[in-house]
Amino acid sequence: MDILDSLTERFVTLLSNFDIKYKRYFFDLVDFNDKLIGILGPRGVGKTTFLLQYLKSLDLPIGKKLYFSADSIETSDISLFEIADSFAKNDGKILVIDEIHKYPNFKKELKQIYDFLPLKIIFSGSSAITLENSKIDLSRRAVLYRVNGLSFREFLELKTGKKFKTFKIEEILNNHIDIAYEILQEIKPLSFLKEYLQKGFYPFYFENPNTYFNKLEETINVVIEADLPFVFGIDIKNTIKLKKLVKLICGSEPFEINITKLAQKMEIDRTTLYQYINYLNLGNVFNILKSKTRGDSIFVKPEKIYLHNTNLNYCYCENQKIGTIRETFIISQLVYFYDLEYPARGDLIVDKKYTFEIGGKNKDFSQIREIKENAYLILDDIEAGNKRKIPIWLLGFLY
Repeated sequence: MDILDSLTERFVTLLSNFDIKYKRYFFDLVDFNDKLIGILGPRGVGKTTFLLQYLKSLDLPIGKKLYFSADSIETSDISLFEIADSFAKNDGKILVIDEIHKYPNFKKELKQIYDFLPLKIIFSGSSAITLENSKIDLSRRAVLYRVNGLSFREFLELKTGKKFKTFKIEEILNNHIDIAYEILQEIKPLSFLKEYLQKGFYPFYFENPNTYFNKLEETINVVIEADLPFVFGIDIKNTIKLKKLVKLICGSEPFEINITKLAQKMEIDRTTLYQYINYLNLGNVFNILKSKTRGDSIFVKPEKIYLHNTNLNYCYCENQKIGTIRETFIISQLVYFYDLEYPARGDLIVDKKYTFEIGGKNKDFSQIREIKENAYLILDDIEAGNKRKIPIWLLGFLY
């Protein structure tokens, strides 16, 4: 049996047993008319599910579409171009390659496939740095989409079976009272928010809630022990330091990060620490917030470092700090769609325009009172807001 026969047999078996109906937000965002499409995002957020849903939705004979993972043993000794060429010669039309960041020369081979073969190619990967850098090498060819974990809105849809609309940040800030009223007719969001903050970011929660944290830790371990060393050439013995860094950040308030002291605790120099922070940020384990007055160099001190989402806080931290959880939630809902910066006053600047101060229901405007325009309180423990006071749960309806 040649490689194409083997991959086709495996794909047919996989697709015939696949029956996930719920479609993530990005299914409607991707323009499938492009010839070369890349799907980037954290491990565990549903990229493979999306790829299989797309293939199943196509009104094409099964022999004209093919899915395989670039990290499988079967493809380890054959080039992507050879597989694609054989598929095209057998009248194939749609080629989907998962986990492409595990293939060393994928950028070169994707260009060859794009230039010389009459195929539509969709690829995905979990390693942001390799795929983000591919924008340069694949310019004028690939359209890249970055995807995130479940929004609070999507979590509610999966929990309740109800459907809810998404809103842009401007719509929420300007019309939050009417939007909240509409949603509150259907559901009481605050009764679900704690569950989402603890376990609702990754879709595999719905497979078995009882083993969720075990699966989540395994997912992050793959990122730290396999993905990051493969991409950045990190010595495997140093991955323990990356895990230690995650624990140290988890136990710190975002505004208390001291780079010098953190480097001492890690027993590494500051340069290496900055590199590790950058690796974990690109690996979707951290989100970092920098001041608008500073540059983009990785060696510029971040003003705040957060875990990528609140589920990681509950997985890795023994004690939760409610202020950190609130800020982490807001960052996780905004980070892929809006420009975020650390302000001189307040907690967050969104798209260089909106200043947010995040807190509990009794928080007042004292910390941002000198900001005359576009300053808002994002408040926990309220169902509906008033004027410039916005309920925090509503920021979970952005995607």
